[in-house]
Amino acid sequence: MGMQSPQSQVDTEAEAFANLAHARSRAEILAALRTSPAGLTDAEAAARLAAEGPNRLPAPRHRSAVVRFLAQFNNVLIYILVTAGVLKAILGEWVDFAVIIAAAVINALVGYLQEGKAERALDSIRTMLSVRAEVRRNDNWVDVDSESIVVGDVVRISSGDRIPADMRLLEVTNLQVDESALTGESVPATKSTTHVDYDADLGDRTSMVYSGTIVTAGNAVGVVTATGTATEIGRIQEMIADVHGIQTPLTRELERFGKQLSLVILGMAALMLLVGRLIHDFSIEELISAAIGFAVAGVPEGLPAVVTVTLALGVQQMARRNAITRRLPAVEALGSVNVICSDKTGTLTQNEMTVRSVVTCAHDYAVTGTGYRPEGTVELAGVPVDLDDHPDLRAVIVTMAVCNNAQLTEADGGWHIVGEPTEGALRTLAEKAGVDDADYPRLAELPFESAQKFMVTRNAGPDGGRVLHVKGAPDRLLDRATTQCRDGRLEPLDRAMWDRRIDEISGQGLRVLAAARKPARDTGVDAISVDDVQDGLEFLGVVGILDPPRPEAIEAIRKCHSAGIRVKMITGDHAGTARAIAREMGITDAPDPPVLTGSDLQAMSQPRLREMADEVDIYARTSPEHKLRIVSALQASGQIVAMTGDGVNDAPALTRADIGVAMGIKGTEATKEAAGIVLADDNFATIERAVEEGRRIYDNIRKSVLFLLPANGSQSLVILVAILFGFALPLQPVQILWVNMISAVTLSLALVFEKAEDGLMSRPPRPHNRSLVAPIDLAMIALVSVLVAGATLAVYFLARADGQPQDVSQTAAVNMLVLGQLAYLLNCRFITTSSLRPAVFRGNPWVWRMSAALLVLQAAFVYAPFMNSWFHSAPVTPRGWAVACGLAVVIFLTIEAAKSVGRRLGY
Repeated sequence: MGMQSPQSQVDTEAEAFANLAHARSRAEILAALRTSPAGLTDAEAAARLAAEGPNRLPAPRHRSAVVRFLAQFNNVLIYILVTAGVLKAILGEWVDFAVIIAAAVINALVGYLQEGKAERALDSIRTMLSVRAEVRRNDNWVDVDSESIVVGDVVRISSGDRIPADMRLLEVTNLQVDESALTGESVPATKSTTHVDYDADLGDRTSMVYSGTIVTAGNAVGVVTATGTATEIGRIQEMIADVHGIQTPLTRELERFGKQLSLVILGMAALMLLVGRLIHDFSIEELISAAIGFAVAGVPEGLPAVVTVTLALGVQQMARRNAITRRLPAVEALGSVNVICSDKTGTLTQNEMTVRSVVTCAHDYAVTGTGYRPEGTVELAGVPVDLDDHPDLRAVIVTMAVCNNAQLTEADGGWHIVGEPTEGALRTLAEKAGVDDADYPRLAELPFESAQKFMVTRNAGPDGGRVLHVKGAPDRLLDRATTQCRDGRLEPLDRAMWDRRIDEISGQGLRVLAAARKPARDTGVDAISVDDVQDGLEFLGVVGILDPPRPEAIEAIRKCHSAGIRVKMITGDHAGTARAIAREMGITDAPDPPVLTGSDLQAMSQPRLREMADEVDIYARTSPEHKLRIVSALQASGQIVAMTGDGVNDAPALTRADIGVAMGIKGTEATKEAAGIVLADDNFATIERAVEEGRRIYDNIRKSVLFLLPANGSQSLVILVAILFGFALPLQPVQILWVNMISAVTLSLALVFEKAEDGLMSRPPRPHNRSLVAPIDLAMIALVSVLVAGATLAVYFLARADGQPQDVSQTAAVNMLVLGQLAYLLNCRFITTSSLRPAVFRGNPWVWRMSAALLVLQAAFVYAPFMNSWFHSAPVTPRGWAVACGLAVVIFLTIEAAKSVGRRLGY
């Protein structure tokens, strides 16, 4: 074999270094990529562009519109609808045939419009890439289209830029990058040129910047290590393309139920045909008519409509609760989850950094109030303090206020910051304490640098003196301090004490910042250098800062736990912060709960993660692959998982989860497109309310199914008994169609509007493998079917015995079916509790509206001449109505007695 070409060698080495660029020195990376700080020449860039391809994410391959539309018909419910339509066409009922086929087409159209969420998510990610970039070519800085960037290019970025490709940093000046879309980290990441460990998590790779993220401060120069699909954001796109969303529990249950029902109908019809032909010698025409009547009676044509209407109304109700539903099944799916995997920042927390404590030599002070609203106090032992009585506290707050570039603004009824979130928290502290930095005019500033990790300002004091105020990392300030302030007096620095106190605060999950000061020498020049604060600092104290939990989210988590739902926090923050927030939120009450980090997950096999996933509720420093693995592991153990997220890094896991929940305010478009539900307020409490709504919706769908099946069962049973015992059909197929039609558009829809039953969020989630119709439900369905069918046959034979003609007897039988269903509707309002109480007449006015509509339609069926002609009905005597009403009451009371027995037996 021949030797590799120079370009192939570049490709091979570049690929080998791309995943480890964060762990290599700048010289090693430049050498591996065959480039230099002067960048590439135009010729080199053109050759690499031809070999690598443009720096863009490829458009996803879409199925044709026709294929996508036809695929919507591959559903058991649609099969049932089409079968019912064909049967009606065989009967010559062309109007009903047209209505049912139209319903099937509309259902397919809705599915077609909702289908393709993953494809839209991919399109959204592609729009995140930068359009233009500043690149060094031929030793000159030029502005180029970002698609022409290649590996080895040297690129310059500055505040406000969207980073065009993955890059190893070569030069950095105060660079901070918002990487929340990739890492979930709430605070902008501070960058440097120093390489890190090879196994560092994505959020800890301070020597790298990644395509699609945004520069929030500073500027830098970097060399491109990956473009297009090889970037981190490109890898996420490929994960979304490879992840297939799974069916919701309701979809699976309806599909399984439809298959089972179809087999029962076919089996019973075959048995009926054999008995009728072999035992009673019915003619072929009579058997075909009976078989069509039986099949039409057995198919619940109203079920798809009931499910769709129930879900659609649930969408409206959830929208009122700030949960926007993008696809109908997602409404019910939330009601069946038993695990919620939630992001931390902004969902469980307020996404507003807040100072929680101030620690000086003398005292530990607590700070009340949350967020950027300057309302609250500084307290000692629960009592608000006066700064005049606590000079040590005043000194800390003054330094934090004057060594600060953030500003507080009030707009639209809320408080916001202009500047960095941590400085915003310190500004809010100063406002609460009544410190005005205008009393300390700034004369000079030494900006924060990642190399030194502190900021210095030179300010004039109220007494006219000059002071250097320093704010930054505690260890850096302690290294430069020789004294500390206690009650306004200087004393030697107690380094061991401060190290211990800082560890305690950090262990609580708080971010720690320190304050120090030093008299400024009067040199006649107000400029500051690092040498001015190299030593001799007076250490004033530290503050503990935290993104506080949402109070309503704490209550929502408590409700989830009482409902048997585990809440797991998956965040990009550090393990200590995650553990502290989890304890405060009530996610866990363990004193030292286990935490799995991204590094732990990286070293863990999927079977081992499957074992651990149920036990661990806190995950920190996670990447997109980790989140996807966590969701998959939970699902493999039989859990129904809801996953929340806001960044592009969450999109694969949201696609994989049983139900993806995106943040509407801070969520990226890619995340919203991948999700089934979008939270308009980014609040975890909204998820809990949506779960409650989902449970109510499932209850109502189940009530509707338990109402429809006995209705169909009783009709089928009447036909079956007639064939098995060889007497004339008490019901004609067209009359069965009438009963199905009016009950589907009236009574079955009444249950859609039922309110939530008591104790809805006190019961555990339903098992994932539970059928829509449980065994105990089958017993009730059988009982109701026998009761209504028996009453119908009794009314028919009473009418025949009374000398009534066949059409009057059949009409009386239809009346009994209708009134029996009306009585059973009241039983269904409360499945697990008694309906023998006044509440059965209240709470759902649609029950009475639909009942009235049913009776009006049935009166037309009995007495309108044109209805008599279409449906072979005839007027019924008052005695016939009275008998049917009396038997309906008996049916209601018998079912209530059966429910009472079931409750005593623990069902």
